[in-house]
Amino acid sequence: MPIFKRISFILITMFILTGCLAEEKRSELHQLKEIEQVNKETLTYLPAESYQLSIAAIGDLLIHGRVYNHARTNSGFDFMPMVSEIQDYLVSADIATANQETMIGGEAFGLSTYPQFNSPQEVGDMVKELGIDIVTLANNHTLDRGEQVVYSALDYWDQIDVLYTGSYRDQADRAEIRVIEENNISVAFLGYSYGTNGIPIPNGKDYLINLIDQEQIAQDVAEAKELADVVVMHLHFGDEYIRMPNMFQQELVQYVVDLGVDIVFGHHPHVLQPVDWVESASGEEAFVIYSLGNFLSGQDELYRQIGGIVELDIHKEVTSSSEKITLAAPRFLPTYVDINQGFKVIPLKDVTDQQLPDASRHYQEIKSHMSQWMPELDFFE
Repeated sequence: MPIFKRISFILITMFILTGCLAEEKRSELHQLKEIEQVNKETLTYLPAESYQLSIAAIGDLLIHGRVYNHARTNSGFDFMPMVSEIQDYLVSADIATANQETMIGGEAFGLSTYPQFNSPQEVGDMVKELGIDIVTLANNHTLDRGEQVVYSALDYWDQIDVLYTGSYRDQADRAEIRVIEENNISVAFLGYSYGTNGIPIPNGKDYLINLIDQEQIAQDVAEAKELADVVVMHLHFGDEYIRMPNMFQQELVQYVVDLGVDIVFGHHPHVLQPVDWVESASGEEAFVIYSLGNFLSGQDELYRQIGGIVELDIHKEVTSSSEKITLAAPRFLPTYVDINQGFKVIPLKDVTDQQLPDASRHYQEIKSHMSQWMPELDFFE
């Protein structure tokens, strides 16, 4: 065959082979695109995964001498008879939290009452049996009896496996944000107080109590949001015995909600203040109760004897492209401390006229007070 014919044959063969390869490549790409489209459609229609947990909170555990003296036994102290009637409402929650307003340093340091408290460690046993998972210790009585009482209390909380926030044994302890995970939902807890009743914090030991400091709070919230789906904050603030939040409370709540806090539990006034939905700058709604009042204390006068259990649900929905958290079904159980029956904590709905004259009227008034900004608030009946 002449050489030019051989060259022509080779070129034609190469052209045909190249065309075949190109067609095969186009076919492969088309198949890949079809597979990609199917995968996208499959992911789009995958059902969302849903999770839910309930979270409950109680207010001030303010253990006056008359309370722990009534709880005294031959072998120590037993506080459970005081709270047995409301135990079921707490143990049924997936996560429960409380404001432990007095340090449980124990008898080794000498028990004491107002104005500088030190409580029996058996208070912790009661908290544990009630189903409380974590306590906030940041309050105006944290440093009442000094740092050794703080360390003793923290040791006991560790011993009985109840988490604490707001007061710590050292900087490393403070740096560890407390997170509880239940039902595939993680919840971080933070706690802060307006002050310490003028008691100075030992030099270089700021970790003994979290004070309300906006810069520090912003750092803590940012870290908590990296660690957890939901951020809960205990705030010890407000005016004692005043039934409505003041401007400082409302402004601080708005500040922390704008940072991304989802739930705020307020303490310190020793009386109930209402619940509310507070909208953040980004349009998210946070749940707030400005004060949970006294849960167990030796204080008298009607409104100081009324506290409660607040509970709500956290929903988490997970799709292929997002996770969404919503808060739902807030509910409240008003409680009453009957100081004439051994400081027994009773659901206010069950209190008789013999225990509290005109009990039903007081119950309805408390319901109206707590729901004035949230008409949909439900009550345990």
